[in-house]
Amino acid sequence: MNTLGVTVVLGLLLGVWAQTNIERPQCDSPEAEEAALAAQDYLNAQHTHGYKYALNRIEDIKVYTKPDGDNTYKLEIELLETDCHVLDPTPLANCTVRPKRMTAVEGDCDVLLKRVGGVMTVTAFKCKTEESTEDLCLGCHTLLPLNDTTALDFVHTSLATFNNMTENIMYAVMEVGRMSSQVVSGGAIYSAEYVVVEANCTDDPCVPLNDAMAARGFCTTRGSSIAHIVDCKMFLTMMPIIDANSTVADANSTVAADTNSTVAADTNSTAAASPAMPSMVHIHTGSLSPKLGLRYHKLTTLQDPEPSGFLSSESAESSEVVPVAPAVVDAAAPAADPTADAAPAADAGSDSDSSNSAEVPVVVKIDVPVAAAHAVVDPIVVVPVCPGRKIFF
Repeated sequence: MNTLGVTVVLGLLLGVWAQTNIERPQCDSPEAEEAALAAQDYLNAQHTHGYKYALNRIEDIKVYTKPDGDNTYKLEIELLETDCHVLDPTPLANCTVRPKRMTAVEGDCDVLLKRVGGVMTVTAFKCKTEESTEDLCLGCHTLLPLNDTTALDFVHTSLATFNNMTENIMYAVMEVGRMSSQVVSGGAIYSAEYVVVEANCTDDPCVPLNDAMAARGFCTTRGSSIAHIVDCKMFLTMMPIIDANSTVADANSTVAADTNSTVAADTNSTAAASPAMPSMVHIHTGSLSPKLGLRYHKLTTLQDPEPSGFLSSESAESSEVVPVAPAVVDAAAPAADPTADAAPAADAGSDSDSSNSAEVPVVVKIDVPVAAAHAVVDPIVVVPVCPGRKIFF
């Protein structure tokens, strides 16, 4: 073989060797669940507004293994919104997933992870957040846009009621979580959830304190502007924001800060480390049409610092075919020959010499029902490795 031929063969062998191997673990396997829970916690840490999300289902998992041992996990997971705000220190396991009748919000995410030092680490993700319109009943509460002016007026009215019940401290709205309305015979009944922060109310309107030690809480209210009930739960501690620099103010939000207030800060701290919380106020204003306004807080849409191509929807992965196990055939039983009926008549006397020297088995023809025959030759039904089980609904 000449030098050129050897070079071509070696090049082909190296190309095959360098190809990435794709493995498909079970979606409910411990390996998949470990990666999914790591993705869940990471996504919640990046989600600085709205509510925590809980894993509902692992839709798919692929493990891309390179010859050098570098493994990349690609997960497709489904998350559901809970009733715990991202600032609430309540453990996610103790949070309640919103039922469908309360307009559940679902996040579908593609997440890339690597195992670094024995720990699953997220390297990139892409999410799409949508509200569920299933199982909504006629006359049930309907989510309102977060910029609905009438519902926002109701929120501020209910907060004024709460402020009248407190002593030596006043609160301002920091963020509206969700608002909904229900039409009854007496008119519209509103429900709302919002985060409050300690405020300086010497002037009108009250100005939120831009202080990491300012008191914060989560309020729920129901009723009308005339008659309503309001209940607020104060946060004793605050959930830390992992990536404070990734918090971007919404284009429709208003940010208020007391420039004359004194902020307690370590003299050795840097400016980049000072905001350990989301923007002080995150309220959607009425600049957008209420019909176009969002009704829920979306998960962070995309984080892909070093594009790898795994998150592209145009990937060739859609054409992948999972191999199906072949049919099990008894090796002791001869395969059926479709010409077996005609052959014995033609060859009955052609092998008389050999028939005398060997024992010839007796072949008995039995009519087998068509259904039974198919049951023998059909391939084994393979239990799909994905998607996994649903945890909630």
